Amino acid sequence: MTGLLELPTQQTVKQSKKRDYISYSAISTYQQCPLKYYFKYIAGLPEEVVSSNLILGGAIHSAAEFHFNQLMMGNPAPDQDMLLSAFWNEWHDRGEEVEIRFGKNEDINKIAEMADRILVEFQQSELAIPHGQILGVEEQLRGELIPGIPDLLARIDLITANDDELTITDFKTSRSRWNGVQAEDSGEQLLLYSELAKQLAPSKKIRLEFAVISKTATPVAERWPVTYDPTRITRTRQVIERVWSAIESQTFYPAPSPMSCGCCPFRDPCRKWRG
Repeated sequence: MTGLLELPTQQTVKQSKKRDYISYSAISTYQQCPLKYYFKYIAGLPEEVVSSNLILGGAIHSAAEFHFNQLMMGNPAPDQDMLLSAFWNEWHDRGEEVEIRFGKNEDINKIAEMADRILVEFQQSELAIPHGQILGVEEQLRGELIPGIPDLLARIDLITANDDELTITDFKTSRSRWNGVQAEDSGEQLLLYSELAKQLAPSKKIRLEFAVISKTATPVAERWPVTYDPTRITRTRQVIERVWSAIESQTFYPAPSPMSCGCCPFRDPCRKWRG
């Protein structure tokens, strides 16, 4: 053993194919950094350090999931204390798995203050009110979208329906407020998910939206629609085909980025990698 990481052998790539599906997050990871994809999805390296920003977003997501699950079961909307409990349960669970790296001038007390402000804003906003009947919370859908490529596995945050529409909602937390252009530019994931969701209500129009809460001093919760565009769906499928072709050909390399490398959980193995 040299202590250096090597590219996967044919055997390790064959083993990785036992995962007979792909996810949009996996494709996005490859687009962000092919070597990060290798470490996470092929080598299966554990995440040693994760930024508090990512853990915060995941814990807010868990609190929103708890809120909608309660509504779907016919229970009253949970109060602030219940949402905070769901938040901290997720935070502590993740903290047992990885080391949480706090940002500059950040500590657990500031995280607690931010979580409280975000969840108050969520409760008081229209994001907490579903468009119609809740059909699914964290609903998993799976299907073949591209012949010759593994099934796409989608985890949809919230699916609701009224008489005319089926609404697919994806929840996001963001460092700053979004705008319509940013929502449209981020819409590929929802567009692909809409292809899988058609089977749930074939006769209904599909509505796509992001529910975004800003992690600012005064959080703002907003809905941002995404235009259903068959041309973009075709384009996104073509992108996935090319990404999958690169993965199959074992094209893995680092993609240094000042925005991504600082919070990457694979910084140490990346430094040791020599191609």
